[in-house]
Amino acid sequence: MTVKKFSPEGFELEIYAETANINYFLTTPLTPVSEGGIVNKTSDVKTHPRRRYKGDPLPSTIPKTERVYMYDPGRIRLNVLPGSPFILVAAGEKRQFTFTGNVVDLHAFLMSDVKEETKLYTTGAPYVIPKPTS
Repeated sequence: MTVKKFSPEGFELEIYAETANINYFLTTPLTPVSEGGIVNKTSDVKTHPRRRYKGDPLPSTIPKTERVYMYDPGRIRLNVLPGSPFILVAAGEKRQFTFTGNVVDLHAFLMSDVKEETKLYTTGAPYVIPKPTS
């Protein structure tokens, strides 16, 4: 399993986690952002001079071109996970994740979607998130 990026709808928040680990705590499973699809994008490269060697008195001119590259909205570097860490503890399970955004948004998201009473550990005091009543 690998760490993937998740963006819950309606929240200014990105969570970085393994799919099974984050979905263990949630009623509605999250899907990774990259499953939305990897797409090819294009960008313009301006006209620019190119020298054949250092000090070339007559550089050639490269015309304006278009460059095609692959874009993955969920791509992250696994050597350093972005954001701040947080820990969720429920029913004897303790798992750590990272997120970018506000703790307020993270707390609000978890309040709306946890399966059972969960403790959220992040900067500051821990928060107890009650099981939703419905």
